[in-house]
Amino acid sequence: MKLKGIIGFFIFCLGSMTAQEKKWTLEECVYYAVENNLTIAQYELDLENAQIDKSDAIGDMLPNFNMNARISGNSGLVLDQSRNQQVSGTVTTASGGFGSSVNLFDGLRNIHRLNRAKLNALANQYRLDNLKDDIMLAVANAYLQVASNKESLKVFRAQYAVTEQDLTRTEELVAAGVVPKGDLLEIQATAANQEQQIVNGENQVLLARINLAQLLQITDYENFDIAEEDFNISPSNILEQSPKTIFNKALSFRNDIKFSMSNVELAMKDLQIAKGAAYPTLGAFFNYGTQYSSEFRNPATLERIPFTDQLYLTDGIAYGLQLNIPVFNGFSVKNNIKRAKIGVDRSRLQLEQDKLDLENNINQAYVDVKSFSKAYEAAQKTLDARRLAYNYSKERFEVGLMNAFDFSQAQSRVDNAEAELIRTKYDYIFRVKVLEFYFGLPITLD
Repeated sequence: MKLKGIIGFFIFCLGSMTAQEKKWTLEECVYYAVENNLTIAQYELDLENAQIDKSDAIGDMLPNFNMNARISGNSGLVLDQSRNQQVSGTVTTASGGFGSSVNLFDGLRNIHRLNRAKLNALANQYRLDNLKDDIMLAVANAYLQVASNKESLKVFRAQYAVTEQDLTRTEELVAAGVVPKGDLLEIQATAANQEQQIVNGENQVLLARINLAQLLQITDYENFDIAEEDFNISPSNILEQSPKTIFNKALSFRNDIKFSMSNVELAMKDLQIAKGAAYPTLGAFFNYGTQYSSEFRNPATLERIPFTDQLYLTDGIAYGLQLNIPVFNGFSVKNNIKRAKIGVDRSRLQLEQDKLDLENNINQAYVDVKSFSKAYEAAQKTLDARRLAYNYSKERFEVGLMNAFDFSQAQSRVDNAEAELIRTKYDYIFRVKVLEFYFGLPITLD
């Protein structure tokens, strides 16, 4: 038993270490969010409800069948219902039966309700899938924000390491009398500022990790982290497609558009159901019943009739058809039809609005990709130029031809250029993923 306990404890510790050391990739985050998001779980329940509505619509087209039974006792002067006479004493009565009815015609509303229930289930599936699309984009954006902040933190630390070298070198120059002590104080101020940048960068990484973990419904923020993936910009062919081509393809698979189209079909079914209320309804029914009384007697002998015999003597059936013709119902039918027509028009307008929004989003995403591509290229050129200028300034500073303030300004321009490069890099990566997503490509880093 001790050996099993030791093995179990070892497995538990190993599992805990594995969980703590797990690094999440972008694909893992996206699919985990889809499987564990609370809003998605709520939408899935709505989908289950819609499927139950379909079962209700099928049941409304089938005959119903119900049974009933009743027993009672009365004392004093009571009515014996079996003989329809007043008697004195205690009378026990019982009755029972069953019945069935079916709706033969109700203006085809039962068929339209069934078709509507099927459409509603499909619409809820589109709504659920559209939510998953939105969450995947949100997770991708949050994931890249973590990666961007972590890369910025690496740059801050690398910059601080260089400044420490400059600080050591400046101390030597001050000791040798090459540069004044004020230059040393300037470098020390730069180092202190970079230390503050590192602290702020660490906080930004933590906040970004918490934001991503919350999207994944993960509460262990301390042990949650993303994988060290390669986020170098890879070539994309998405700009070879025109915005119109991307839009036309998006119309064929985007779940928000499918959801809007299904809402139009639902509104049309509601209109058909409203119009069906203006037609006559025809139903059929069948009922069987029997009864028993403790005072039910044979008229000739005045003897009580046994229970079983009474059931056969008092039973009966009823059957027939029932026709209802709507004539006037306070304009309710007419007004419901008008409301249903307005619902159709509203859903069609919403569909056109959703198409317009999708086209605008795609055009904006297309422009963003081109803009951030140029911005990234410009930021890269700027950084290269700033680094050359910094190296030149460093050489002048070390020989006493530049003061510490101007040297720190040159270094600050390099820092700003590196920060701008990181920002434009991840903005460009995310915009490319968004545009590719509109074109039907999965969210990956390939």
